[in-house]
Amino acid sequence: MIRSMRVMTDQAVKATRLRDLHHGPTLLVLPNAWDCASARVFEAAGFPAIGTTSAGIAFSLGYPDGQHIRAEEMLIAVKRITDCVGVPVTADLEAGYDDPAVTTAAVLEAGAVGLNVEDLDGGSHGELVEMQTQVRKIQTIRRVGDDMGVPLVINARTDVYLAGIGEPARRFEIALDRLRAYIEAGADCVFVPGIQEEDLIRAFVEALHFPLNILIGPAVPPISQLQQIGVARLSTGSGIARAAIGLTRRIAREIQETGSLASVFDGPISYEEANALFEQ
Repeated sequence: MIRSMRVMTDQAVKATRLRDLHHGPTLLVLPNAWDCASARVFEAAGFPAIGTTSAGIAFSLGYPDGQHIRAEEMLIAVKRITDCVGVPVTADLEAGYDDPAVTTAAVLEAGAVGLNVEDLDGGSHGELVEMQTQVRKIQTIRRVGDDMGVPLVINARTDVYLAGIGEPARRFEIALDRLRAYIEAGADCVFVPGIQEEDLIRAFVEALHFPLNILIGPAVPPISQLQQIGVARLSTGSGIARAAIGLTRRIAREIQETGSLASVFDGPISYEEANALFEQ
């Protein structure tokens, strides 16, 4: 069903708000939700915007990450999340699936106001999509968003570092060339998951002079330091979803190995609080 003009206008306002958050005085810390409960928790905690995690959604529905989930299932999950919260939601759409025009229209119909699009070729083994092909994909996403009246916030991702593409000494140059092309094509933010060293993060900030998104990691500098460097956006990716799975595994092992239920009662949200998350 085509969304009403009022709804699309509301999305346009949210898209503008999300874009502005990339240029504000503070670093945008973007938690990535995988279901309505996680999204509601993030909103209640005061985050001004929420992302979805393609990996977390895929895991919750029984798929491995890496474009194994059907686009239709991913978009249903995105819509459930956007319907659950009032803050802007940006969707992780992996490599955009088969047709970026169709995917973009569908993600707007699902209520999102931004999207991630990566350049790792899902059909190959550790190769990047040809750069001009990726440029055309970003241009298509921008055009469809504009045609639908929503200034969609495009977060263009390169997987050069995360996938270990090319010789280490050339990765900065390869990534930089791609990011500059993506900016020229209409991206609002560029995403380089896999970089953690302060000097490398700073080098991207200084070379691009454009909103930079990085992914949390054990060696990533503290949020205050990232803000000082000039990073615009920090995503949790699948990290929080995997932490929740890790807790579930620890509880399962504890029950099986010791017969204890102690971890079940160590810091859970109460039944009443959980239920209240969804009361209208």
